Amino acid sequence: MTKTVAYHWHLRKVMNEHGMQSTTDLVPLLADRGVVMTSTQVYRIVVGQPERLNMQFLSALCDIFGCTPGDLIEPYVESASRRGRKTGTAGSVKPPASGSKNRPTRAVISPADE
Repeated sequence: MTKTVAYHWHLRKVMNEHGMQSTTDLVPLLADRGVVMTSTQVYRIVVGQPERLNMQFLSALCDIFGCTPGDLIEPYVESASRRGRKTGTAGSVKPPASGSKNRPTRAVISPADE
């Protein structure tokens, strides 16, 4: 089993806690802190889950809302099973005959009452 790290992005929740309903309200507050973004860019970051964040942008958000990065980003570990399945036939496979050239062996079907 492999583990992957994922995260929950809580910017929308933090904005709501501070009475900010519109993503366009965030644009001038970011610009005051030297982070110039269009309203479309801000909307995508607020509504979606960004894969990359500029540290100035993250610092500006923390300053605007008086929070820490931990309030905006909640990491968690996601378990994922490896692909493939166990068939229970490990070790019972016979090596191919020398002249078979990696061809499969023919299946033999017998009636159920035998």
